[in-house]
Amino acid sequence: MTTGQISGRRRLLVPLYVYPGTEPGAWHGVAARADTVAWVVFNPASGPGRVPEPEFAEAAGTLRAAGIPLLGYVDTDYGRRSHREVVTDLERYQDWYPVDGVFLDQVGSAPELLPHYRRLAVAARSLDARQVVLNPGVHPDPGYAAIADVVITFEGAWEVYQRLQVPAWTTAYPARRFGHLVHTVPADDCDLVLRTARQYGAEYCYATPGTGDNPWSVLMPQLRQGSEVC
Repeated sequence: MTTGQISGRRRLLVPLYVYPGTEPGAWHGVAARADTVAWVVFNPASGPGRVPEPEFAEAAGTLRAAGIPLLGYVDTDYGRRSHREVVTDLERYQDWYPVDGVFLDQVGSAPELLPHYRRLAVAARSLDARQVVLNPGVHPDPGYAAIADVVITFEGAWEVYQRLQVPAWTTAYPARRFGHLVHTVPADDCDLVLRTARQYGAEYCYATPGTGDNPWSVLMPQLRQGSEVC
């Protein structure tokens, strides 16, 4: 399959970590391919920020009008941020940019943190989050799958992803309960990531050629304006 094509429908979980004021084309490119996008991770300032930003409110409206659900990004610092700090971020999202769900990032993976994340999931749902996505970026203790709607069990480079070992416990859950985020992918191989994710038992995925501290600032080639989507 050639670059510019996406196999399957609404499987992409897109971390759209670009500023809409300077890169509106990225947001419009994603909106134009709504039939392939399951969710966009909405991240104004490594969270909602301290004040609402009109550019992000407008961008959120563009995606919402296209039928793309938004997940508000919240950093949990591997369990070090307090329950109150995280909930404050969740409340700000719903006050400023009403979102459809939450994307809790830098999630712990050990069993002793399960009560903390269970409370956060309950709080998120009480704030009208219809989807709770946890991102430990690795396969965590199996208890995390019982807390979340989706667990991101891989976040990392394509070279590492190709050697991923998937634990047997994941087979107790359907593929729609797992997602993978892969960076440093050669542009011609981005669609291959989607097929590989299915082989690993994950329905949702995303691939980018981006590298460095914020690889997600580089949009997947298949979502750029002017590319062809199957």
